[in-house]
Amino acid sequence: MTMNGGIESDSGEGVDGRSPVVATAWWVACPARMLVWARLQVRDCGTADVLDCDGRILVYDSEDSARAALMDAEFRALDGLDDDDVADWGVLLEDLVPPEGEHDDDLVPQMMQALEVPRR
Repeated sequence: MTMNGGIESDSGEGVDGRSPVVATAWWVACPARMLVWARLQVRDCGTADVLDCDGRILVYDSEDSARAALMDAEFRALDGLDDDDVADWGVLLEDLVPPEGEHDDDLVPQMMQALEVPRR
C-alpha cells in the first residue's frame, strides 16, 4: 500500500510545527490477509497528515487531498465501514481496533496485522 503525493515529515507536528490536531480518523485496508492501518490527522491550519504503516508522516495541503490519497491506495475510513464491508476480510467490524499508543513510535509496530487464515 503506497500513498503518493504527500510530503514526508520526520515529526508528528504539522507543516508549520505549531498547528494543533483538530480531528483524527483511522483508515484501514486489507490486502492479502493483512490489516494495514493509516492515521489521518487534520490540523488547525487546514493541512492534514497521514501516519503510514512504515512510520512515515505524509503531509497534505488539505483533508480532502489526504482522503483522496488514502482512497487511491485502497484504504477505507474505519468510521464509514459496516459489517458487509468487512465480511470478505473474514473479520467482524467490532474486532477492528486501531493501533493504540501515546506516541507514533508506539503505533508503528501495530500498523500491520496479519489475519488468521480461515480453516476449511
